[in-house]
Amino acid sequence: MNLHIFQNQQELNEAGAGIITSLVQMQPKAVLGLATGGTPVGIYEELVKAYEKGRVSFKNVTSFNLDEYVGLPVDHPESYHAYMQQHLFAHIDLPAASAHLPNGNAPDLEAECARFNELLEEAKQIDLQILGLGHNGHIGFNEPDDSLISGTHLVELKEETREANARFFNSIEEVPTHALTMGVGTILKAKTILLIVRGADKAEIVHRALTGPITTEVPATLLQTHPHLVVLLDAEAGRLFE
Repeated sequence: MNLHIFQNQQELNEAGAGIITSLVQMQPKAVLGLATGGTPVGIYEELVKAYEKGRVSFKNVTSFNLDEYVGLPVDHPESYHAYMQQHLFAHIDLPAASAHLPNGNAPDLEAECARFNELLEEAKQIDLQILGLGHNGHIGFNEPDDSLISGTHLVELKEETREANARFFNSIEEVPTHALTMGVGTILKAKTILLIVRGADKAEIVHRALTGPITTEVPATLLQTHPHLVVLLDAEAGRLFE
């Protein structure tokens, strides 16, 4: 594990974007696994700056997003399709056909999961997977459970996950109850995992995830088994490591 703690958000953002930019510079056809939520926004802003300065091109990159809500129209401002357009895709040269997200509005969600798994198989391996961390230890939308599913699947969101995401909606009633998510098995197949965690409210769960017993009840603890895990924490999230 390669763990870094940053005293300010800008340093963290620049470090995260630098890791991604360096990979794409060395491997123009890199396969990136992308995350959403508040955590990676500043990193995506730095990637856009790097692209605008001509330091990196994404024209030969392939991307796969971790997850998407079920039943939220793609043009809904809180859909992850809309999020990716707003924060990254609309500002770089990644071809639309190369950016893959699960379709949470597919008429057959099981078939959609199979389609997404096939695309991942064709890509062979994600070179760099970006992850955030849920308050209950979820990664992607892989919630705590007695067992975890390896491939892309439909998941019912835990109440604490919906409550955490309610800040993006007008009320918790508007937060979808289900999502499609890349499975833990697929996440762990990535060559490098970049885990980014911010805030004092995540200090205990990130410490538990990286130092506690490995258990499916805290899905992020499985990251301890990965051979190339890079962790970027702000000072508040990293306070228990100091």
